[in-house]
Amino acid sequence: MPSADEPITISKTVGESDVYLFAGITGDLSPVHVDHEYMKRNSPFGERIAHGVLLLGYTSAASTVLAARLTAEHGWKSMVSLGYDGIRFVAPVRIGDTITVRYRLEARDEARQRTVSAFDVVNQRGETVLAGRHLMKWFA
Repeated sequence: MPSADEPITISKTVGESDVYLFAGITGDLSPVHVDHEYMKRNSPFGERIAHGVLLLGYTSAASTVLAARLTAEHGWKSMVSLGYDGIRFVAPVRIGDTITVRYRLEARDEARQRTVSAFDVVNQRGETVLAGRHLMKWFA
């Protein structure tokens, strides 16, 4: 298993089914996400875009990988998310875009049993679409 200090990258093409399933699960049926004609007429994007929180969810997959690495390296029992700071939805993600999550451990606070990780998400053109930090707590 790679070290916890090694960055984690996860790539995914955001499909129409991802957006519609997320809209159905969350109830966020905004035309920004589900109505092509609306977006064509009323948006500078010209087409539907993915939910920002859907993209944030992809970073959670990377945090799960980091948690597995850290628990294996340190013998911790488990880890939980304490939340996200500084979340910025920098640019739209269109259906069909391929995004890559880049997630890296920034700091460990042994006294408080916490970690801080930084992440950014880029599209297939290398443009940042999302950035932020993730705080986690571990249990020894």
